[in-house]
Amino acid sequence: MLRLLPWPLPALLTWAAAWLLAAALARAGSPAWVALGLPTLLGLAAGLIAASRARRLLIAGGFPLSLAVAGFGGAVPGLGGLPAALWLLPLGLLLLAYPLHAWRDAPLFPTPVRALDGLPGVVALPPGASVLDAGCGTGEGLRELHRIWPQAALHGLEWSWPWRLVAGLRCPWARVRRGDIWAADWSPHDLVYLFQRPESMPRAWAKASGEMRPGAWLVSLEFAVPGLAPQARLQAGAKPVWVYRIPARPA
Repeated sequence: MLRLLPWPLPALLTWAAAWLLAAALARAGSPAWVALGLPTLLGLAAGLIAASRARRLLIAGGFPLSLAVAGFGGAVPGLGGLPAALWLLPLGLLLLAYPLHAWRDAPLFPTPVRALDGLPGVVALPPGASVLDAGCGTGEGLRELHRIWPQAALHGLEWSWPWRLVAGLRCPWARVRRGDIWAADWSPHDLVYLFQRPESMPRAWAKASGEMRPGAWLVSLEFAVPGLAPQARLQAGAKPVWVYRIPARPA
């Protein structure tokens, strides 16, 4: 069930459930090792079904980390006097960096260095071609695109305004703006690059093929469009790169 929910909702629900369980055990007079150990085991169990190692660590480590920050019933020496509501601070920072609107999109997974090597050998872009990094995060994808196509006109689109600010500072040669990648118009671009989720790829292809001109390109890191043969599949690093070309529209 947790695996079907948009990220980071599984982590938030697990953290909340762990704290509720800890509070209930404490009110029932359970020993400290029970009141703290069982919620920790709950987080570990919930983390086992997460889709990636990073998510497993976040889900399983949320309760112990919050315990270290806020303390619980004086069980942690020296920290018991801190209010439990202090854990709302990191939760607030999480929501600020990754707002609710973006939960259905990919979390912050940066494009690895040199992951796009070989792409210019498949996609021949003229100087000044317009390239969009849809969901640019903190700018790693933009930096790789700039490295392989230094003459391209690069654009970055990111919904989280802290990440948009970071990407703009790291990539001054690109036009980075805040916006919804699904509401934005992709038609001006010669190539759209994204590092999304597997379940987002049919939607991405529908948008690209419906808006972009015939002959334009859609490039996806790691995740393919289900049921669609790519123009090319590259493997410069640990993650494959899937290359698709927009076909001509029926008359």
